[in-house]
Amino acid sequence: MGLNLRPMAPLALLLLAPVPAVASGVETAQAQGHQVTAQEARLAEVFEQDAEREERLDPLNTLYRGEAVDPDALARLYTEALDREVLASARRSLDALARIDRRGLRANAAISYDVFALQKKQEVAALRPDVRALTAVRPFNHFGGLHVELPSLMSNEGPLRFKTEGDYRTALRLDTAFAGVIDNAILRFRQGIATGVVEPKLTVANMIGQIDALLAQPVEESPFYSPVRNFPDTVPAASREPLRAAYGTTIRETLYPAYRRLRHFLAEEYLPAARDQVGLSAMKGGPALYRVLIEQETTLRLDPEEVHRLGLSEVARIQREMDGVRREMAFTGPLGEFFDHMRTDPRFHPKTREELADGFAAIGKAVDAQIPRFFLHVPRTPLLIQPYPAFREKYEAGGSYNQGAADGSRPGVFNYNTYDLPSRFLTGMTTLYLHEGSPGHHFQISLAQEDRSLPAFQRFDGNNAFVEGWALYAETLGYEMGFYKDPMQHWGTLDDEMLRAMRLVVDTGLHAKGWTRKQAIDYMLANSGMGETDATAEVERYIAMPAQALSYKIGALTIQRLRRKAEAALGPKFDIRAFHDQVLGSGALPLPVLEAKIDGWIAHQV
Repeated sequence: MGLNLRPMAPLALLLLAPVPAVASGVETAQAQGHQVTAQEARLAEVFEQDAEREERLDPLNTLYRGEAVDPDALARLYTEALDREVLASARRSLDALARIDRRGLRANAAISYDVFALQKKQEVAALRPDVRALTAVRPFNHFGGLHVELPSLMSNEGPLRFKTEGDYRTALRLDTAFAGVIDNAILRFRQGIATGVVEPKLTVANMIGQIDALLAQPVEESPFYSPVRNFPDTVPAASREPLRAAYGTTIRETLYPAYRRLRHFLAEEYLPAARDQVGLSAMKGGPALYRVLIEQETTLRLDPEEVHRLGLSEVARIQREMDGVRREMAFTGPLGEFFDHMRTDPRFHPKTREELADGFAAIGKAVDAQIPRFFLHVPRTPLLIQPYPAFREKYEAGGSYNQGAADGSRPGVFNYNTYDLPSRFLTGMTTLYLHEGSPGHHFQISLAQEDRSLPAFQRFDGNNAFVEGWALYAETLGYEMGFYKDPMQHWGTLDDEMLRAMRLVVDTGLHAKGWTRKQAIDYMLANSGMGETDATAEVERYIAMPAQALSYKIGALTIQRLRRKAEAALGPKFDIRAFHDQVLGSGALPLPVLEAKIDGWIAHQV
């Protein structure tokens, strides 16, 4: 399972001192009708000026939001000039922030101050020479590569609006600019070869496979061509054939040749130089980078060995619960045999793609009926449930979420995987939907970006520990919603929780303890009911994105702990709907900032 948001560059997360206790409420002072203090007005000006620069310096973020992007700005991706400007902008914002007296800010503005300061410190840290030497020279991988994400972004199912002829022409210029971005990435990869900082051969081979799958599609079936297959009434009939011709020419003469150049470079030049070992511990500078990434992904300073031990403990706990379900399902053999039974018995696997489609639709309706018991606010943005496109499904996990438009004009999308149906499980459908759809990623992301009282960086940015931690926490609500009274679905959620616990073991095993790919896959198969296809995809994801998989369990455990703290302190006054409002009401907060907010909310009510 994964979240398809803007890819995050590896960088260090430098935490400020804990935020003082804050009162409840997510509205800004203006929305509450309060007079804005002088410090708050200056803070808003800093945010506005930074956002204006970001529009120019961060075209990908703009593109993911479905807003107009300057093709010339896109063409500067993966260049030294852009990196220098981003660094200068972040330092400028931090200098301006330092001139604001934080003591003159009220609660919500103080949260915004701290989150903004963290983000700018992250940007500065990411562009430190020692970090850039390890990250900038690896621009793509098979899980977080723009080479595979851009086709979906530029398709008729992506964030861009295709309503006028001008919209189509602008998208076409972006397609053309991306061909240059591929060449920029090749230069970066070559720098890595020169310094000995390279991707593992496994990741490179997977990227080559992705490119082959894309190039195998005829031009007229390419996702790049999809916008001109059908036109809205707002595009004049006389313009449609010229647009189709222009898109076909651009794909045939510009985009596909750029992809062929990338493929040739990866296969003939980069693959021979790539490393055999998959973990960061085998890469030059890798051990130090792994600690940086753990801090980035979890918002906490954690030792890899400490995380590994936590994972082993959680795996043991969940196995005990699994054994209870095994007995409930009247299986008399040991747990390991039950794993094999779940993998091989056809009853637990979909027979057709339609079975998955119908099943997820029914689950969505059942969850919708439960939502009022747990939430005071729901997103305006609709949620669409659909399978992955065929060219992507082989390399994707069981499901993922793509965010909708902030104004609700484009739905959020829950993608599920129909590749290799015998490897998919009917048992995990409910927990997958709760995580990727409602009330997981769809609620958290949509509620934040729909809340115009928040600064843009709180609406649209975030950290994995909160984002993925919330989605994993959302899975546990299935117990209170009554869905896991069914032993099959109970098994499914335990199996998925086991996945997140195993990630703590496997990710640290791969990147800090020298585990091999096979060793990691074998561990996952021995300790869960996962199919080999899913286990392989998961392990290859951890190889491509070190430490990202740690964020789920660390974040969820934090939210669960904060809920227990609130329940104990408030007793009968505890309202689960109000608690969820507090957790979700300020965007995706770093975990220490979230804890300070919840502590303040508790203190305000006691």
